[in-house]
Amino acid sequence: MSRRGGGEKTETTNETSREAATNTTDQPNKMKVINVVYIIAALDITWMFLQFSVTPYLAKKLGFDTLWFGYLQTTVGLVQLLGGPLFGRFADLFGARAALSLSCSATIVFFLLLAIANHPAMLFVHKLPTVFMHVLPASQMVVADLSEPEKRADALSKLGLCFGVGMIVGSTLGGHLSKHYGETFAACFGAAGSAFSLMLVLKFIPKTTKVQAPKTTTDTEKKSKSIFNVGEITRLMKFPGVTPTFVVKVVAGLPSGIFQVMFSVIAMEFFKLEPEQNGYLMAYFGIVSMVVQGGVIGRLTARYSESSLLLLAIGVSAFVGLAQAYMQNVFQFCLIVLPMMFSLSVFNVITDSMLTKSVPSSDTGTMMGLCSSVQSLLRTVGPTIGGFLYVNYGVSSIGFIQFVVNIAVFMFLLQRPLKTDEQKD
Repeated sequence: MSRRGGGEKTETTNETSREAATNTTDQPNKMKVINVVYIIAALDITWMFLQFSVTPYLAKKLGFDTLWFGYLQTTVGLVQLLGGPLFGRFADLFGARAALSLSCSATIVFFLLLAIANHPAMLFVHKLPTVFMHVLPASQMVVADLSEPEKRADALSKLGLCFGVGMIVGSTLGGHLSKHYGETFAACFGAAGSAFSLMLVLKFIPKTTKVQAPKTTTDTEKKSKSIFNVGEITRLMKFPGVTPTFVVKVVAGLPSGIFQVMFSVIAMEFFKLEPEQNGYLMAYFGIVSMVVQGGVIGRLTARYSESSLLLLAIGVSAFVGLAQAYMQNVFQFCLIVLPMMFSLSVFNVITDSMLTKSVPSSDTGTMMGLCSSVQSLLRTVGPTIGGFLYVNYGVSSIGFIQFVVNIAVFMFLLQRPLKTDEQKD
């Protein structure tokens, strides 16, 4: 009986593996899934930027001052910092459909809690589902799994194009809905939109995008497949090239991340922008990002190596910091935005591509979760570091630190270029 049961279990595993291979080896099907993922990512960013037009005004109505709103943002950073790697591990173990379904479902709950928030404590409660809200890392995992290694950076950059579209549409839509129909209606609209995203996931996303479906045949393997197995997450750092690339991503990305976190304060106090003007500036960011990630990065990756492009991005970022240190008005900043968005886009896409190539396909979700945790870390520590620098030394201090750090990283990489070995299952 036991032998017969084991045979049935083996047959089931083999069938799942064959189904996974069918889903991921047919090129037209791959492109169809990738294109649907682009749509899902663009919709998710739209709903998130819609939320950015609701939460600050609702927080103000509920009596939040700048300090408490900062605590609220830090809460999100901490929750997503903890959730990112675990969600990535979940995606690797249970597949793309389960991961994206979980994330979209959490987003629905997030917006419904925002819609009924009528007390300061509820604003903190409605942030708790963000532990599962990782549509973008899950989308990056799917794209990394289904794209050819030599075309991966270009494919990942298209997600940046989706980000730009979502930023423009979401900011505009959120402001319009909040102004004419109120914050509650805007939050309900976000919940309905997230439900539509969930339907797309269930309809078009395959159960798994891995070359081979995960197998759990022994107790030891089952233990290693635990979502909460920290050793399995940190194990990725032992692959060749992963740790130095990850360190570069954190160190070189920290100064520019601080500027991004502090930008709302800089826009209000340094540039003296009104909310409407700030909205136009955000739209400008989105347009530049779309042009760079949709039309520039693909051409660059086809001609130049990833290590060369990483050096270029870090070098440009250094001089962007120097320009920010000496800028005096918003017009000068608008000129700086062009190289700033170029360096940010190239840096993030290239480091993500290098990291996913350095680990097996079965671990790309966990790696994308770790990459997303870098952004969460910036949102957690950025307000504290940026606030200290801004209050005590002004905007120029943030720019000078970005210049010094990126020049140092640039010189280090000239001496010791990053090398990544492509991993195969």
